[in-house]
Amino acid sequence: MFGPAGIFFKGFIKHPVMVGAIVPSSRRTIARVLSKVDWENCDLFVEYGPGVGTFCQPVLDRLRRDARLIVIDTNPDFINYLARTIGDSRFIAVHGSAAEVESIVRQHGFDHADYVLSGLPFTTLPEGVGPAIMAATQRVLRPGGAFLVYQYTARARALMSRYFHRIDKGFEPINVPPCVISWGWKD
Repeated sequence: MFGPAGIFFKGFIKHPVMVGAIVPSSRRTIARVLSKVDWENCDLFVEYGPGVGTFCQPVLDRLRRDARLIVIDTNPDFINYLARTIGDSRFIAVHGSAAEVESIVRQHGFDHADYVLSGLPFTTLPEGVGPAIMAATQRVLRPGGAFLVYQYTARARALMSRYFHRIDKGFEPINVPPCVISWGWKD
């Protein structure tokens, strides 16, 4: 009954603190966030909070045929929508918390992730959740892997800097609202 815009808006209305935006990211934001990924050396790409899949198809378009994309969301409406609409054998939709990424990755036969993407609103998550997600992400990434974070303020970088010593910074003005991008690299 709902298309992607309707599902996204419904998710925002039900859980505005968890969705973080009222419209999906722009194509320019998607391209900029994904610009530093080494696709040839990516076996597992993980996304937190995929919503209606704004990044899913662009990731799948770049991902090798033998690689996998795992998306994790606490909203069952988003997970059910994605499971129904993305018919790619490399795609795995998981209803769960990003803080559980390590066990989710292991359950799907991997030891680590190469890249993790997140648009979660770290500054408005319940207390303790943001640090738990950052710590789990840092642990699950392979050396040389990166945590790709897009936000609408730079405040999440302070939290990110506790777990990632090297953070590349970017900005995409052609987005509603303009987007702050951070790539946290695991040494």
